[in-house]
Amino acid sequence: MEFMMTADATDLNYGSIGALLGALHARKLSASELLAHTIARIEALDGPINAIIVRDFDRAKDAARAADAALGRGERLPLLGIPVSLKEPFNVAGLPTTWGFPHFRDFRPTEDALVVSRLKAAGAVIIGKTNIPIGLRDFQSYNDIHGTTNNPWDLGRSPGGSSGGCGAALAAGFGSLSIGS
Repeated sequence: MEFMMTADATDLNYGSIGALLGALHARKLSASELLAHTIARIEALDGPINAIIVRDFDRAKDAARAADAALGRGERLPLLGIPVSLKEPFNVAGLPTTWGFPHFRDFRPTEDALVVSRLKAAGAVIIGKTNIPIGLRDFQSYNDIHGTTNNPWDLGRSPGGSSGGCGAALAAGFGSLSIGS
């Protein structure tokens, strides 16, 4: 079944989770369409921003298809079909978790962090991880592995440290939810 997107781009970029869930439940938008829009926006705009530093788009597409099937069966979960990014230190099975430390560059956990498991159980579509300062201990988001995250509204400024990548992702419209700490 083909879906027609009826929400305008602003709604898809900066809409509330409630509004997006309403469109998904009403079948005005599919989770796969919402994800495709989010991925296209990240790919078009994130280069100079550098907020989404670990991308998990293939698994996200699988999760969005599963969300569409669940929505088609009438299932309702708090985040079913909503694209979500996470601060880099949260473990996602198979994705790098470095805390910005170069000596952890090759570490890939085998299981999800509790918050990630709960997000997935709520139907969230995990799209990737956002940048951080090394050890989460700086007023900006820079590390030797992934470089600097810039403020999407003024690339000469910082979005801040610790969860700066999350803040930049939200400000750039790369989804309605980004989990920081």
